[in-house]
Amino acid sequence: MKKTRIYAVIVLLVAVGLAYFNYHSEFNPFNDSPLAKAFPALAVAPATGTSTTPSFVTNYPLKFGLDLRGGARLVYRADTSKIAAADVSDLMGALREVIERRLNPSGVSEIVVQTEVVAGDHRLSIELPGVYDLAAAKQTIGDTPTLEFKVERPNGETQAIAEAQVKGERLNEDPFLTTELTGRYVKRASVQFAQNSFSPSVSLEFNDEGAQMFADLTKNNINKLIAIYLDGVPISTPVVREEIRDGKAQISGNFSADEAKALVGRLNSGALPVAIEELSAQTIGASLGENALKRDSLAAVYGILAICLFLILWYRLPGLMAAISLLIYVLISIALFKFIPVVFTSAGIAGFILSIGMAVDANVLIFERTKEELKKGLSVEAALREGFHRAWPSIRDSNVSSMITASVLFWMGTALIKGFALTFGLGVIISMFTAITVTRTFLFSFRVK
Repeated sequence: MKKTRIYAVIVLLVAVGLAYFNYHSEFNPFNDSPLAKAFPALAVAPATGTSTTPSFVTNYPLKFGLDLRGGARLVYRADTSKIAAADVSDLMGALREVIERRLNPSGVSEIVVQTEVVAGDHRLSIELPGVYDLAAAKQTIGDTPTLEFKVERPNGETQAIAEAQVKGERLNEDPFLTTELTGRYVKRASVQFAQNSFSPSVSLEFNDEGAQMFADLTKNNINKLIAIYLDGVPISTPVVREEIRDGKAQISGNFSADEAKALVGRLNSGALPVAIEELSAQTIGASLGENALKRDSLAAVYGILAICLFLILWYRLPGLMAAISLLIYVLISIALFKFIPVVFTSAGIAGFILSIGMAVDANVLIFERTKEELKKGLSVEAALREGFHRAWPSIRDSNVSSMITASVLFWMGTALIKGFALTFGLGVIISMFTAITVTRTFLFSFRVK
């Protein structure tokens, strides 16, 4: 018993440490926590102009999604009409990665970029929590370039279309044929200056796949034009003199030095593999998001307190041990959500609250089994051991089935469903640990009836 009680004290000390970490990382005045803004009375008052809390604590506030923090949401439609059906999925993934890289270069922002298919349209949904100015949001996304390499049409069609367009005819026809080589394959861009005229140009270096494609393109079009299009407009039409195998190309489009530098910056941050068109833009006000966060947080607190009250009233001292175990479960879960980090939405909070019910379910099974064993005349210690032993298969099976459900929802669901599945799944895993390990430690420490 002495050894078990030492373990119980260690668990309580760890719980106190987690409580300190969770509270001060959330309500410290030196971070930008939406939860602290929703409950200003709980915020830690700064004693000086600098934080006395260690940085490893203050750097981990909870992250909240657009519905709880407020911000901007933009939806774009990708033009996949000229892309083979087999390549659409890969290109949409590349498009999402490019936008994420531009918006979230550090990888720690709450920005969410998702691709989806709606009525046959491939769309890009961008959520920018904390951004309330739509113009600023669009500027953040930036004017990402669509870079394309095109070749001449056969049988002199390129020249014929160009001449007709000078006369105002065949304006909807592109004089050049689209190829698979796009800005998607650009590895690096840089500004180069001519030795004599010092006029700027943009030098491109392709990745391995792009270098091979460019080599084939130049090999098959010697003494022909290759048109370089930027955002649908031809900016350079050089003549190919020989095959280029080093994977490097140059764009000379009568740029000024500032224009060349700006283009290089846009290309290095990621050229769009496909063109996008804005469909909608909307904002959720800060006050609306704050109110939603306050209501959801209070719902979680009231739910936890109601469960703890039920456990104590129904099971008395064992219920108190289970309630303490449940609070430790909440502390562990919140700390894990901070470290991953999990971006909380209303659906994510709902998943977390539901996982609390799973944690209580395990305790109820254990206690009811223990009561049955006590009625048979077993000692308290023997009844507890038998109760845990007999309840384990039911706890295991119910939690495994819940994990399977959470995995399927996370794999196949939309962004909203994935948030629910993630918090629910993590909560179920942690609840198994606290119900079997923490509650067991407390019960055997006190040998309660």
